[in-house]
Amino acid sequence: MAANPDCPACQGAGWKHAENGGVVRCGCSGDVGPDERVRKLGLPRKFAAVGFDNFRAGTPYENAIEYNLLTGAMSAAKKFAEEYPFGPKRGLLFQGSPGVGKTHLAVAALKRLAERGFDCIFFDYQTLLQKIREGYDPAAGGSSRETYRAALETEVLLLDDLGAHRVTDWVLDTVATIINHRYNEEKALIVTTNLPVVELGHNVVLSDEIGSRPRVNDSLADRIGARAVSRLCEVCREVRIATQDYRRRR
Repeated sequence: MAANPDCPACQGAGWKHAENGGVVRCGCSGDVGPDERVRKLGLPRKFAAVGFDNFRAGTPYENAIEYNLLTGAMSAAKKFAEEYPFGPKRGLLFQGSPGVGKTHLAVAALKRLAERGFDCIFFDYQTLLQKIREGYDPAAGGSSRETYRAALETEVLLLDDLGAHRVTDWVLDTVATIINHRYNEEKALIVTTNLPVVELGHNVVLSDEIGSRPRVNDSLADRIGARAVSRLCEVCREVRIATQDYRRRR
């Protein structure tokens, strides 16, 4: 809903300064409250209680390097969520091995943005592709047909586990369309991925043990295309979490 042009709080801009120095949505637009926006994020049940306040980074006495990496990642996510849309980047790209806390921080940032008044939505990458494919079926429900539009048009989109799907021409075309549309329309994108991003200097050749034959991982570009990755690298700040399994540590 449009802002009231005569509103004394925001002068018709739809946004006003918050007590903490940031900006929040002005109530003159008739927008729903922060609790309702968080409820509409589409989060799986296991992420319902996730936030910055319960992210566990350990202590510097246990492992100083790991502690610095995790607290640095949390600071980057918090900073983005508080500064958007006025920060230097309009997206975040969390990269790291499974279980290191990428989704926790991404969801925490998404919730904070929703609380500040932005329309946000969460999609698991594989579930998103499945729903978009179902939407082509005339017998599919309305929710499946609306999924593609939501991925394109919602103000802030979180794509969790990007690249976790076998590569087909249809997948490449679909992902490229979503990323290119959001890039052109300057809409925010938060991404998590387990895959190395060669364009950011990540190594795709790994060896688990001394003397073992090296294995070559797919890169993110192998799964979603080089052009889409290039767009992501341009608009997203990289948050790389190179630590041990967060879920086991917690």
